[in-house]
Amino acid sequence: MFDFLLLLGGFVALIFGADKLVDAACSLATKFGIPNIVIGLTIVAFGTSAPELVVNVIAAINNNTEMVLGNVLGSNIFNVLGILGISAIIFPLAVKSNTTWYEIPLSLLAAFVVFIAAADIYLNQNLTNIISRSDAILLLLFFAIFLVYNIAISKSEIVDEIIEIKKYKTLTAVLFIFIGLTGLVIGGQLIVSSATSIAEAFGLSERFIGLTIVSIGTSLPELATSMVAVRKKNVDIAIGNVVGSNIFNIFFVLGISAFITPVVVASASFVDIVMNLASGILLFLFVFTGKHRRIDRWEGIILLGLYIAYLMYLIGF
Repeated sequence: MFDFLLLLGGFVALIFGADKLVDAACSLATKFGIPNIVIGLTIVAFGTSAPELVVNVIAAINNNTEMVLGNVLGSNIFNVLGILGISAIIFPLAVKSNTTWYEIPLSLLAAFVVFIAAADIYLNQNLTNIISRSDAILLLLFFAIFLVYNIAISKSEIVDEIIEIKKYKTLTAVLFIFIGLTGLVIGGQLIVSSATSIAEAFGLSERFIGLTIVSIGTSLPELATSMVAVRKKNVDIAIGNVVGSNIFNIFFVLGISAFITPVVVASASFVDIVMNLASGILLFLFVFTGKHRRIDRWEGIILLGLYIAYLMYLIGF
């Protein structure tokens, strides 16, 4: 019970820290004259993926590589099947912005890249499947290309999304950045240590904990953002938020994690890698087939149903 309380406290500290860090960093960025679109694509995007990043960095340092891969894959699967599934059931999700049209194929590419990077035994006849440091560098290069290209495209287009930025005095913003970073580090450490203890106590694998409890917990910012966007009928933001997060998770979060400690891929993890790839293909098909370029309610039910079935598979039903 104490470990579960520590886990809950870790999530609270993690999400609070990410929120304060983003607000303060955005406030400072406006003081230096940085455009809103650049702030949205960098600081805000980094902020929503900060929980996954911090948890994975700490897990990588502690050599908990099963949790590293499980958190990334679990977050991406939950983002598409869970968050978009629920969002589409509430209100059909239409794709409107050109940025999202580029991001959806790129998120599918990211899922393919993970599959190829992890399949060393099958593709290279190696003795083990491992996401090496060279693979990590490749992922980070993909991320750099995505970031530069996205900023360049967004600057050349009319952007209808307004980013709400809180205004702080410089000293207050610096203080909140420190508080945010502290919350991220403390929360991440609590999550990794308590999740590991829970896995040991119940005889569960770090992979299972990473794919379920940790990944859902670190995806709460994306869930909250998408729910608010759907409630306000800003459905394009809901899709862009999730797809952008998935790209960040694979190219940046997994890239940084694997560079710190190469990730050994267990044979059981290929089910998760294939599930991540399948969810990306399904999202691509739902959005880019049909007349209206949207995810309808019946498609949202399919997505959510698949996620429930996947969870039941993990639990062992």
